[in-house]
Amino acid sequence: MTFTKTTEQDSNYNHLEQMSISELLININKEDKSVPLAVEKSIPQIEVLIAQIVAKLNSGGRLFYIGAGTSGRLGILDASECPPTFGVSHDMVIGLIAGGDTAIRKAVEFAEDSTTQGWKDLQTFNVSKNDIVIGIAASGTTPYVISALETCNSKKIITACITCNKNSPLSKVSQYPIEVIVGPEFITGSSRMKAGTAQKLVLNMITTATMIKLNKVKGNKMVDMQLSNNKLVDRGTKMIMTELDIDRSEAKRLLNQYKNVRSAIQNYRNGN
Repeated sequence: MTFTKTTEQDSNYNHLEQMSISELLININKEDKSVPLAVEKSIPQIEVLIAQIVAKLNSGGRLFYIGAGTSGRLGILDASECPPTFGVSHDMVIGLIAGGDTAIRKAVEFAEDSTTQGWKDLQTFNVSKNDIVIGIAASGTTPYVISALETCNSKKIITACITCNKNSPLSKVSQYPIEVIVGPEFITGSSRMKAGTAQKLVLNMITTATMIKLNKVKGNKMVDMQLSNNKLVDRGTKMIMTELDIDRSEAKRLLNQYKNVRSAIQNYRNGN
């Protein structure tokens, strides 16, 4: 099959500098509306991957995201939200970016072109066949990501990818490819826009569905969240009030005692 980078094709709009602010916003929004529909088409691919992730994490394995630029930053963002949201270890979901932590804030020139550094970065965490590695690259051509997944495959480590081009080199080296075809960007080639939005939506699906299946959510509440600020303490207190039908002072007392919503509810029901 012929590989065409639709993410690099010419924008459907021209003479952007001549548009009013209102026209720019309306047209960007028009393009953005197409992204969830593109993600919807990929749900079967996402579902199969999540089943693999749940199995690995249930067995003590870890989930790795590896990417460059915007894709790498999105993986790190998703990974960093798992501990506070679901109360899991920082070692369960790990995000890696070409160029290291410096690249989270500032672009590191040519870091994505390395064909050896991706695997080296994974080795820092002693990645093994107990784990699962997802490469993230809108283009599907990033050497840093592709080479890392190729080595993972040779080590019998499950690989997957999130990309926005059909039949990309990255998809071909991934055991579980997710392809979300969003088409040309509003600014030609600016894949931080629709492609980035698509990747974020898929990442939301992956970790949210996985954590629910790992019993990190009760009903529709984040009962294992970390109580790291006043807003979350207040949210936790209200969860306990609602679940146990008790007043605020009693709920606050339980939360202060057990430091965790789930634990507070369970101990109250057990008469502790």
